[in-house]
Amino acid sequence: MEKKPFLAESKRLLDMMINSIYTQKEIFLRELISNSSDAIDKIYYKALTDDSLTFDQDSYFIEIKPDKAARTLSIADTGIGMTREELETNLGTIAKSGSLAFKQENESKDGRDIIGQFGVGFYASFMVADKVTVVSRALGEEQAWRWESEGADGYTIEPADKAAIGTEITLHIKPDTEDESYEDYLNEYRLKALVKKYSDFIRYPIKMELTSSRPKEGAEGEFEEFSEQQTINSMVPIWRKNKSELKAEDYESFYHEKRYGFDKPLAHVHVSADGAVVYQAILYVPETIPFDYYTKEYEKGLELYSRGVLIMNKCADLLPDYFSFVKGMVDSESLSLNISRELLQHDRQLKQIAKNIESKIKGALQGMLKNEREKYEKFFGSFGRQLKFGVYSDYGAHKETLQDLLLFTSSKDKALVTLAEYVSRMPEDQKYIYYASGSSAERIEKLPQTELVLDKGYEILYFTDDIDEFAIRMLTSYKDKEFRSVSSGDLGIEDERKPEDEAADEENKPLFEAMAGLLGGKVSAVRASKRLRKHPVCFATEGDLTIEMEKVLAAMPDSSGVKAQKVLEINTGHDVFRALKEAHAADPAKLELFTSLLYSQALLIEGLPIEDPVEFTNQICQVMA
Repeated sequence: MEKKPFLAESKRLLDMMINSIYTQKEIFLRELISNSSDAIDKIYYKALTDDSLTFDQDSYFIEIKPDKAARTLSIADTGIGMTREELETNLGTIAKSGSLAFKQENESKDGRDIIGQFGVGFYASFMVADKVTVVSRALGEEQAWRWESEGADGYTIEPADKAAIGTEITLHIKPDTEDESYEDYLNEYRLKALVKKYSDFIRYPIKMELTSSRPKEGAEGEFEEFSEQQTINSMVPIWRKNKSELKAEDYESFYHEKRYGFDKPLAHVHVSADGAVVYQAILYVPETIPFDYYTKEYEKGLELYSRGVLIMNKCADLLPDYFSFVKGMVDSESLSLNISRELLQHDRQLKQIAKNIESKIKGALQGMLKNEREKYEKFFGSFGRQLKFGVYSDYGAHKETLQDLLLFTSSKDKALVTLAEYVSRMPEDQKYIYYASGSSAERIEKLPQTELVLDKGYEILYFTDDIDEFAIRMLTSYKDKEFRSVSSGDLGIEDERKPEDEAADEENKPLFEAMAGLLGGKVSAVRASKRLRKHPVCFATEGDLTIEMEKVLAAMPDSSGVKAQKVLEINTGHDVFRALKEAHAADPAKLELFTSLLYSQALLIEGLPIEDPVEFTNQICQVMA
C-alpha cells in the first residue's frame, strides 16, 4: 500500500505542534474528545434540516478504551464519521478543519456550537503515540476507511470494516522514557481524572470500563473486582442551568468539587450574558485567605472554558489584581482562540468579559456590605488589604471603583466604618477627614496628637495597615473632603488667638530656637503645640511624608533612608515646659538634657527607635538623681 506524504508545510507544522505548540501532553485527550463531540453535533445539525434523520440524544456517546496489553488507547464516537475524501482532506492536510467549514455553513442552535475549529487538534495525538489509526464510517455510507500514520513521514488510507457509523481513533502509545511515563495514559484513573479536568461538561456521555470491588458472594469479608461501563463526565454544567433550579447548596458543592477552597464561600455570583459577548460565569468570594495569597507563588485567575471544554486553569486576564481573591470559572462561545486553544489572543471579547466580571464582583461586594454587614467585615478582614493596594496601584487609576468598599476602624465605638458613613456624620464646621496611623487601634488611642481633634468632637479613622496612608494619599479626598493626619502641621481647626498668645510666642522664641539648635537638624523646628492637652511633647510633620510612611519605607529592602520632616511640639501648659524655661535661663547643661529626653520621648511615642538607648537610660537616671 502506497504511503502518501504530507505537504511540506504540513510536515513542518506537525513537527512544531508536537514539540512546542502544546505545553502539556495530556491535552491530547481533550482535543480528541472535542472532535468526537463535534462529530455528534454534526448529525444533530443535519437532523434539523433532513426529515429522514432523527436525533435521539440518548443514542450518541463517546467511549474511551485503554488496552494495557496492546499498549493502545482508543477514543470512539457515534458521530457523523468521515468518507475517504474527508479523511484525505481533514487529516491529510494539517490545519484543514472540517469542523470550521461545517461551522461556517450552519448557525448555532439550542446552545450547541462546534468546538474543534482547528484541524491541528487531532495531531496532538502524536505527542503520546508513535502510530495513530483512524477507522471511520460516514453517515449514509456502507464502506468504512482506515487512515494510519506514524508521524511526519506520511499516511495511508485503505478500505476497512466497521459495523456502525462513527469514528474510532486508536493511539499506539509511545514507550516510556526517563522523563515521561506514557503508560500513565492507559491507567483508567488517570484517564478519568483528565476527563473530569478538561471535558467534564461535554454534552454527550463519555463512557469507559471502570474497575470496582464488591463483596464476594458466599464469602463473608472477601471482595472481588469487577468491571462495568460508567459515564465519567457530568455533561450538564451547573452554569448552564437556570438559576431558579439551583440552591445555595448546589453552588457550595460546586465550589468544593472544583477545589476552589476548603472554606465556605461568603458569596457567589452566577452570570449569564447574552449580548455582544456570550458567556456564563460562576464567581465566588472566599471566606478565608489562602496561605500563600501574599506571596509570589500565588496565581490569580479564573478557570476558562470554551463551550464546556477547559482551556486554561488560571486565566489571569479575567481578574484585576485588586479582585485576585475571587475564584470561579467563565465559559464563553465568543472568544478567539489561538491554534492550540491553550492561550487566548488578547482580543476585544476577552477585555469585555473581564470588564463585565469586574462590575459583577463589585456589585456583589456592595450588596454584601449593604445587606450582610457582618459577613462583609469578615471578608474585609481577609482581603481588605488587597482592596487598599488596588487604590494605591497604577497611580490611583482604580480609586473610584474601590473607595466605597474600604473600611477603617473609627474612634467612634471602635467600629469599622466606610468613608461614606464617616462623611455623613461630620459636623458642619469640620473641614477634613481626620486619621491617625499606628500599629494598632489601642496604640493610636494613646497618641498625644489625637487630643485636640477628639476634644472638638471630631471622629478619627485609625490606620493600622502599612498600606493605609499610601492608599489615602492616592485617594486625596472623598466627596470633596480632604484627608488630614492628626500629626499634620495644619489641622484646620480654628483657634482664637489673643494678644497675650502672640506675646508668649515671642517670649518663647529664643527657647525653642535653642532647643532646635541642640537637636542639630534632627527636627526642622521646635514650637509651641496647639494640639496637646495632657501630654508634654509630640511630633508633628510637615510635607507629604508622615512618620508612619517613613517607617514603612525604612522596612523595605531598597530603602533610600528618606525621612519625614519632623517638628517637635511642646505643651506650654505642662509642668515640663516650666522646667525647660528655668533651665534655659540658668542651666544650659540641664536644657540640653531635657531637650534630648523630650526628643527621645517623642520617638518612643511614634514607635521609632531611640538612637542611643544606653545614653537615654543614663539621662533618665541623671534626672532621677
